[in-house]
Amino acid sequence: MQVNTLLELKKDSKMWELLKYNSYWIKDLNRNPYNLKNYKESMKIKYKLRTTDKISEAIDNIDLISNVLSALK
Repeated sequence: MQVNTLLELKKDSKMWELLKYNSYWIKDLNRNPYNLKNYKESMKIKYKLRTTDKISEAIDNIDLISNVLSALK
């Protein structure tokens, strides 16, 4: 694996953790280091770090709070 790819992976603990559990990415990144972008996208999907996931989680929290408040009335 190229050094800059390896350093990029070690910078973020979640990326490194995903690499440990999904070792097929090691082979993929060894063959083509430009797949790092695909790897990052896969990590964001796995750990729900996309903007849409964050918005959905915020909406769910607001809905939960409003249900609790309506139950307390």
